[in-house]
Amino acid sequence: MENKNLKKRFKKPLLTFITIALLSSNATVKAQNQEHVQPSVEKSVFGAQAGLLGIWVNNEAKLTNAIALRSEIGFDGGFWGGSFYPKNGYVFTPIIAAEPRFYYNLSKRTRKNKSIKNNSANFISLRTSFHPDWFTISNYEKVSIVSDLSIIPTWGIRRHIGNHFNYEAGLGVGYRYYFAKSAGYLKNESDVAVNLHLRIGYTF
Repeated sequence: MENKNLKKRFKKPLLTFITIALLSSNATVKAQNQEHVQPSVEKSVFGAQAGLLGIWVNNEAKLTNAIALRSEIGFDGGFWGGSFYPKNGYVFTPIIAAEPRFYYNLSKRTRKNKSIKNNSANFISLRTSFHPDWFTISNYEKVSIVSDLSIIPTWGIRRHIGNHFNYEAGLGVGYRYYFAKSAGYLKNESDVAVNLHLRIGYTF
C-alpha cells in the first residue's frame, strides 16, 4: 500500500515536469528557427507616388531576399517663368524607368524590431530611365522635348506609414544621353544627371 501511495504522490509532479520541459523545448526550437529566418523584401509591391515634379505608378518585384526590381511609369514635370515669357509655364512628359534596388539594412532593422513592411529600409540602386518624345502636357502649345536616357547610381530610404502610405527620399549623380539628332540637332549630347527626389505614396 505504501508503494502505491508513493507512486501516486510522485506521478502528478513528474507529469507536470515533463509537460513543462516539452513546452519549453518546443518554444526554444521555434525561437531558434525564427532567429534563422532571413529578412526579405516583399514578393511584389504595387504603389503610386507623387512629388513636386511628377506622379508615378510602380511595382517592386523580389529578385533575392535583399534585391527588388522596381519598374515605373509616370510623368516627370518642369516649370519655367520670368519676364521673357507672357506667363509661367509647365510641362509634363512621360517617363519609363527600371531600377534594381539593394535594400542593405533589412537585418539591422529587424534586430532593432523596426518594420520592414513593404520594403521599408535603406537602399542603393541603379536607376535607368527614359523620356520618350511621345507627347507632353503643358499650358503652352507645341511644347516638345528631346528624348533622353539616364543611368544614375542612387542612395535612398523608403519608409511605410500605417498600412498603405509611404515616403521616399533619394540622391544620386550619374550620366544622361540626349537623342538630339532625332529632334533636328546636328549631333547627340551627353551631360551629368542628378536624381534628387522626395515622394509620398500609397501602396495597394
